[in-house]
Amino acid sequence: MKALMLAGALLAAGSAQARDADPWYTQREFVPVERVEIRLHNPLNAPRLNSPVIIPRSAVPQLHHTHELWMTLVDPSKPGIGVPDAKTRAKEGPHGRLEETNGHAIDYQFDDLDQDGLWDELFLMTDFAPNETKVIYVYFGKQMRGWNPHRTHAATGSYMRHTVPFWESENIGWKLWFPDAADVYGKRKPQLMSNRLYGENLDGYAVSLIDPGLGSDIMSVDDSFGGGGIAVMDDPKDAKAVSRARFTPGANFDGRFNGDPTKDTRYAYTVLANGPLRSMVRVRILNWDSGHGRYAADQVYTAYAGEDYATATVQFTEFAPKASARFVAGIRKHGVQTFFRQSGGMVVTAGPEVIRNPDDVEALQPDMKVDFAGAALVVKDAYKPRYLFSEARQGNHLMVIEPTADRRFEYLIAAGWSEGAQRKTAEAFGDYVARVAKEYNAPIEVKGAVLEKKSLNP
Repeated sequence: MKALMLAGALLAAGSAQARDADPWYTQREFVPVERVEIRLHNPLNAPRLNSPVIIPRSAVPQLHHTHELWMTLVDPSKPGIGVPDAKTRAKEGPHGRLEETNGHAIDYQFDDLDQDGLWDELFLMTDFAPNETKVIYVYFGKQMRGWNPHRTHAATGSYMRHTVPFWESENIGWKLWFPDAADVYGKRKPQLMSNRLYGENLDGYAVSLIDPGLGSDIMSVDDSFGGGGIAVMDDPKDAKAVSRARFTPGANFDGRFNGDPTKDTRYAYTVLANGPLRSMVRVRILNWDSGHGRYAADQVYTAYAGEDYATATVQFTEFAPKASARFVAGIRKHGVQTFFRQSGGMVVTAGPEVIRNPDDVEALQPDMKVDFAGAALVVKDAYKPRYLFSEARQGNHLMVIEPTADRRFEYLIAAGWSEGAQRKTAEAFGDYVARVAKEYNAPIEVKGAVLEKKSLNP
């Protein structure tokens, strides 16, 4: 998944003596003498907070032959920690960070997305000033210190008798109860809790009865696009008809997703990364026969620490329409839509909500009235998305995309509610999505990497 693209040429990939003006990081007995300077650029004339940064393996060949435990990522602009007290030392043990100079060691992850045993992307999250070119360092040397608490989670679990993938940040979580359209749950207090949902098989609409801070499911999916999903438009007789993977001519039983898997669409799930800063699941759609074409697609959903959005990369591995076809991404129109914002590839829908479990026909669980719940969809401008509203299947906001040469596209989904810890109004949620959309369309650029060796001259 490429939430952020490498932009610009690699300006320097060799080695150089360190500039005397650049102080070197230390952490008590860790006094490194070799580091790689990586330059990152914010192309927006606006500040960015907690911005995702992806550094592809190809951009930093200097890191290829070093184990991740021998690399320490440091932001020189952040203050180092002081001497930890005895209680902290006892709690964190021999891997707790000690006093630092000349910067602060920050959390990051090396993710092996193709599962070949070699990392593909170095991922971190950091702040940028408008148009800033920021320097971070990877220091080499054996260094066993640095706990990195997880702020995101991804997993697959047996949830109410079928396999379901989950991905979440501290604020918002998503799951695929139906394998082609995301459910959404909001937390009242920032926390990870999907492991409780699948581990204890809790009803997402009733977890508030256990602990109000856990929040609740806030998206009724049913036969809609829910909090986000994909489709194709391939019916030569109806240019606006949408073909969904779980609504096919071969579907039986209730026409949703639990028909004969040998004859209808199949699904497979894999966790690609699990924190600390981002967590990713791959959703594989197989044997999708719409009646107007045959398809297969891989989607990778990613949740980000501290954020209310997830990104998705779609790669069609089979794309064989009988006539022409277009890609589609969509979200459900909010039931009582009192807030709507659409611009380019962005659409936001929100309104007041009476949250209840649609399967609870006996009314065993109490309804929950909230001032607003909302969802959003952003397709990158590079794909030239066209907005379309579809009345079918409870009403859905769609983005239609002409097929790309590599049969790939990317989109972002977001959610919010008035019971959350932040963005408690539809307007605040809409403003958040608008900002995120700009950043999503202008990824942080990797401007170069240089190997430096510390001068030992007095």
